[in-house]
Amino acid sequence: MQRILVRRRMSWRKLAELVGYDPSWLSKVKNGRVTPSADLVRRCDEALEADGALIALAATEQSRRPAQLPVPPSGFTGRLREVQGVRDALTRPGAESEATIVTVDGPPGVGKTSLALRCAHDLLRSQPGRYPDGQLYINLRGHTPDQRPLAPGRVLEEFLLALGVPAQDIPHETDQRARLYRSALASRQMLILLDNAAASHQVEPLLPGTSACGVIITSRRRLTALTMRVAAERIELGPMTESESVEVLREVVGKTRADATAQDLATLARWCGGLPLALRIVAERVSAHRYQPLGDLIEELASERQRLDALATEESIAVRTAFSWSYRDLGPDQVRLFHQLSLHRGPYTSAEAAAALAGLPVAPTRRLLGSLCAVHLLEPAPRSRYHFHDLIRVYAAERLEADSTPDDRRTAVRRLTDWYLHSTNAGSQALAPFRVSPLRLDPPAPGVTPLRFDSDQAALSWYDLEAPNFVPIIRLAVDYQLHQTAWQMAIALFDYLRLLRTAGGLWLAATTLAEKAAAAAEDRQARGWVATSLAEAYRWLRQYERSQRVFERGLVLQQEAGDRHGQAWAVAGLGFLAVDCARLQDAHDYARQALALFQEVGDRHGEASALFTLADAYHGWERHDDTLNVLLTSLKIFQDIGNHDGQGLALAKIADTYTALGDHERALTYLDQSLHARRLAGSRWGEADALARRGGALEAQGRLQEARAAWQAALTLYEDVDDPRARDIRAYLDGSSATPGARLLARPAW
Repeated sequence: MQRILVRRRMSWRKLAELVGYDPSWLSKVKNGRVTPSADLVRRCDEALEADGALIALAATEQSRRPAQLPVPPSGFTGRLREVQGVRDALTRPGAESEATIVTVDGPPGVGKTSLALRCAHDLLRSQPGRYPDGQLYINLRGHTPDQRPLAPGRVLEEFLLALGVPAQDIPHETDQRARLYRSALASRQMLILLDNAAASHQVEPLLPGTSACGVIITSRRRLTALTMRVAAERIELGPMTESESVEVLREVVGKTRADATAQDLATLARWCGGLPLALRIVAERVSAHRYQPLGDLIEELASERQRLDALATEESIAVRTAFSWSYRDLGPDQVRLFHQLSLHRGPYTSAEAAAALAGLPVAPTRRLLGSLCAVHLLEPAPRSRYHFHDLIRVYAAERLEADSTPDDRRTAVRRLTDWYLHSTNAGSQALAPFRVSPLRLDPPAPGVTPLRFDSDQAALSWYDLEAPNFVPIIRLAVDYQLHQTAWQMAIALFDYLRLLRTAGGLWLAATTLAEKAAAAAEDRQARGWVATSLAEAYRWLRQYERSQRVFERGLVLQQEAGDRHGQAWAVAGLGFLAVDCARLQDAHDYARQALALFQEVGDRHGEASALFTLADAYHGWERHDDTLNVLLTSLKIFQDIGNHDGQGLALAKIADTYTALGDHERALTYLDQSLHARRLAGSRWGEADALARRGGALEAQGRLQEARAAWQAALTLYEDVDDPRARDIRAYLDGSSATPGARLLARPAW
């Protein structure tokens, strides 16, 4: 008080006059002979405009040591990285002289409060002198059913009372309470846990000033505004790993039963999606029905319609309820998008796809996606993508079904699938502008703006990113009876699939669904095109008998539909297959038929492809001059139309011809050109093919080390696209086969 009097240039006598106390009594207070009353402290604080500092000082002298932390959670396991992150933040050098703030955010049911309490209790136990003045705890009720979030002023009142400030000395205004609170903490070292915060503005008044206190804040929301204004360590809590999830269940089941049902526990853990709340509920159910087979519970969880019902018990908060606490805070636009996103069945969605789904421009959609991420009902993913936690997606689908009509859902699905169809078709045009497309697309649905690509590389990047979504989107179109969209999308994917940048199974799955859609549409021409693509997929997967049957079916369908262009590709496919099966006369005959059909319809790309098959037949008959003449004609067409992949294969076949003539040096020259062209095309399979052929040419020259390096590089690429040739090369490289395989360097027609 003496320092404040000097600063105010005020005497003790003048102070006595202002507060209405006898100067001799103030002299006794000054000399420590009597303890000031609460009334005197308050009057002195007001007279000296100390903003509560004197009240806080008096409270410090008289207060008790609060210890408000709830009991720590039992059975806590895992989360080693996150626990260490909180501990490091609270015990870092320099934390002893200034406040340390840690925020823990994550989706509902992920265990934020359990983590915070466990970290707090562990720290107090291991370092009892770190926060000797006690702990403050409050549930801010940011997401609590039937209750509003606590106002900061009310929380400050509770904290000031716990710190020993008399009720009559607590100001009415929140700002004044906050100043008094900071003053009360100025000389203390306390641990403060602010649990379940609603937003940044709720917790900012509850933070210490410059004291050596530690603060842990939990919230379902990313407290971005807070972390922009104060130095805070952010810990984002996500789902538990599979091993951590299994360990949670093992704790309840017991070692003996856990060891006997290890696989079932792993399955249960996966259905819980690593969500601690779900895991605890499953653990409770297992514990309560110890003689019931775990398979019964697995079957219940496997049903999407029953899953959230299964994740509830009478003694626990249901997972659905936990999600609803976050859901109820959403605005109408957020709710609508949250519902609609559940229709996207792929693992990830982009802002552009979400905008099409919602029928909105991309910019406002991106803001809505960000707001859903902020409350952890949606999670960001690499490359500007977004994804649901599995259980939250189920919840979103439930809400969609409850709050929308079938027509609403079909309209949204049409927008989404139209966006994918038209974007995929635009990508195909960028990859293969030389191709004569059989597709005639209807205009996209209102509100849909498909992507456009200014280069083949831009299209390839998008295709690679979206590859896991293509089959789910085609299946979605089939389920909503958008049959034309489904089969056209599979055909639009052909040029990407042909480059085999992904496993061949994608091609097979997409065209199998398209076949079902084309049949439902009762469109013979569509069925013919899909059959030709499906047959080609079987050929690439070496299922030759099935490929033959499907090619023949496609040809019949195209003949019945009167589509000469479709007939040309079906006949060409039969020629490609005949080459693979070493039926050279059939290959020659099919190539002649296809060549005439392609010339009739004006498809130069198809014409050059049919010339490949003709050259393959000549090569098999060792008519090398004819082979080279045909290949050079084909190469010239591919150069004219700008098809790098076609050029690469033509060059590889020319190299094969020179290898057969014994001119290995010239063969290598053409293979180097082929490798360059295929890399320009972005064909992983083509690059692997050129490298494998190069390995053969190098070995023929005795350059064994270089040959082995080329085969190793080819093996890596073949494994990436799940090509059967990988087995042949692997067997040769590990010494279990004397040659790289008879089929390794087969001459695929396309």
